[in-house]
Amino acid sequence: MLNTLYLPELREMLATDDAEGLREFCTALHPARTAEFMEGLTADEAWQVLSHADEETRAEIFAFLHHDRQVDIVESQPPQEMAELVAELPADDRVDMLKAVDDQVVDDLLPLVPIEDRRDIQRLLNYPEGTAGSVMTTDFAILSESLTVSQAIEALHDQLEDLETVYYLYIVDDDKHLRGLVTFRNMVSSIARRPSTRLSELMETEIVSVNVNDDQEEVANKVARYDLLAIPVIDDERHLVGIITHDDIIDVVREEATEDAHRIAAVDPLEVGYLRTSLLTLSWKRGIWLIVLFVGALLTALALERYEGHFDTLPWLVMFIPLVISSGGNSGSQSATLIITGMSTGDIKMRDWLRVVGRELAMGVILGSGLGLIGFVAAYFMRSGSVRDALVIPGTLLLVVMCGTLLGSLLPLTFKRIGLDPALISNPFVAGIIDILGIIIYMGVASMLLPALAAP
Repeated sequence: MLNTLYLPELREMLATDDAEGLREFCTALHPARTAEFMEGLTADEAWQVLSHADEETRAEIFAFLHHDRQVDIVESQPPQEMAELVAELPADDRVDMLKAVDDQVVDDLLPLVPIEDRRDIQRLLNYPEGTAGSVMTTDFAILSESLTVSQAIEALHDQLEDLETVYYLYIVDDDKHLRGLVTFRNMVSSIARRPSTRLSELMETEIVSVNVNDDQEEVANKVARYDLLAIPVIDDERHLVGIITHDDIIDVVREEATEDAHRIAAVDPLEVGYLRTSLLTLSWKRGIWLIVLFVGALLTALALERYEGHFDTLPWLVMFIPLVISSGGNSGSQSATLIITGMSTGDIKMRDWLRVVGRELAMGVILGSGLGLIGFVAAYFMRSGSVRDALVIPGTLLLVVMCGTLLGSLLPLTFKRIGLDPALISNPFVAGIIDILGIIIYMGVASMLLPALAAP
């Protein structure tokens, strides 16, 4: 919800060039609250407000602005000023933001950034999207294993200004291979009792780490499994190249959840926000899947056409088509969603496929029997007490629901097995397959049970 509480006052201060008032506004509240009260401003107005804060405060407030607003500011303001801002931002935050900025703006901006920061940005930008390297930060505490505790405290003091977190202090050898870690709490408790103790004696050597090329979703699962505040990122030779902090993991979880939600709704995931996505791009990302689903619907129509003679013989069969195909599609979508979610959380592994199939088949029998009983009662009264006619519906529902639960569980597992995102098996996609199978099963059961259809 847009917070407009301070908008009139902010615009009045901007109009009257009230530098003191704007400076106080930038420093009086937590940066997140300040950013929230600036949501209604244009990109130009927001930057005018931020320009009255010191560089550190400006970067803190900017980091809490909505991602799209950050991009708007960087693309619309003078490159030199933006270069100074980018240099103050945390390494991972500025890279995430620059990935969404127009390429030409980035090309104009980078030469103006200090060379050390520029090299760091270019290095992080080179990591493939969705990998640990693309979300890590290079602002972390690094100490030599040969240092004593007292020496480490002094060395840490020189690094504090640039660190994103100090809870974990990473220990490396002379070639920057990751050797262990020491928590800040252990460091402080040791300084009074054993200041001459070397870090190599104090550090923990059993470290949970990730490779720079690991998928970000796997990284998030590992952080959640071991309940970490941060996780070190190493290359193939175990050089420590960065860390991923818990706030970045939250962003990864949100990104993956958003991507899965898009895929489950049969939409190709958006690379930028909805409002920043052009209508042409949005039409393509939605239309490509709609075309696939439309083709599936055409196949359903062809299946219906094949049995047109059956419907001419017994027109009442048409009444129950929506009931049959919706039951199968809904049960299949339920199974697909449960399996995809289970794989995302790590609750379901590929080795569990046989158990999953067994459970879903059993679930298909239970659900199909329940729905079939209800369907039998409804069909019995709608067909004026004809038991023979009514039996077609429960028989069909049992088979269709079993088919739906089986396909809904097997398709995500199959996609995962061949290296594709299980969320590609979207609910509409599963439902489309079940629609076709439902018609075939429905007519097959009807042909077996009803003499009028069994005749050649």
